Amino acid sequence: MQEPASVAFSLLNLWCHAQGALKVQKQIPKTHYMRSYYLIWSFASINAWIWSSVFHTRDLPTTEKLDYFSAALAILYALYYTVVRLFHLYPRQSPLTLSYTSQNTRLLCRIWSLLCVVTYVTHVSYLSLLPRFDYAYNMAFNLLIGLTHNVLWLIYALPISVFQRFPSQPKSYRPNYVYKAAVFVALTTVATALELFDFPPWGRVIDAHALWHLSTAPIAMFWYDFLVEDSLDGNWREQKA
Repeated sequence: MQEPASVAFSLLNLWCHAQGALKVQKQIPKTHYMRSYYLIWSFASINAWIWSSVFHTRDLPTTEKLDYFSAALAILYALYYTVVRLFHLYPRQSPLTLSYTSQNTRLLCRIWSLLCVVTYVTHVSYLSLLPRFDYAYNMAFNLLIGLTHNVLWLIYALPISVFQRFPSQPKSYRPNYVYKAAVFVALTTVATALELFDFPPWGRVIDAHALWHLSTAPIAMFWYDFLVEDSLDGNWREQKA
């Protein structure tokens, strides 16, 4: 085993996302618009941490690419469901509460879905066809996607938001739990600093990358708590009225 600390912390993250998936399954109603999106993200994240643990166990060109490509998929899907949630692109039952007609909503969702698929396929193809893996580009891609995801949720958490958090409420409506999205952004920013600013490993085992893996585990649990709390807001029921 080449990097035991990173392997252990990757498995810890895997466990956190598995627990998060169970929380989504148990606490968010099956009829909820966002439930399936959150579960798919959970499974994408579980897959990413599986390959992270494999890669840190045995560093090979194949395991490296599977690790990086799986991580990119989880990060990009997080942005995908964020746009679906914040811009209300999910399918809804009652046309009385729609900001757009249902046909326009479906069209926008399909365009956004296609854009994400093309982006991911292009990203993987570019890195696979190069004679040497472009680490700088891969890092920049993930940072850009992650930063966009965080900025959107930070805007969502602001006292005066440009987002209409629920179609049945004015933009001024701000539930008391939305500050947690800003806390999440702050925590992920601090955690990402560990990935960007390396230092010599402690005891030849724990380095900045391993600590980054360790820090993301409790952040994931915190984020699942927020997603569930947001999903249980009473205004979701009003959209179905």
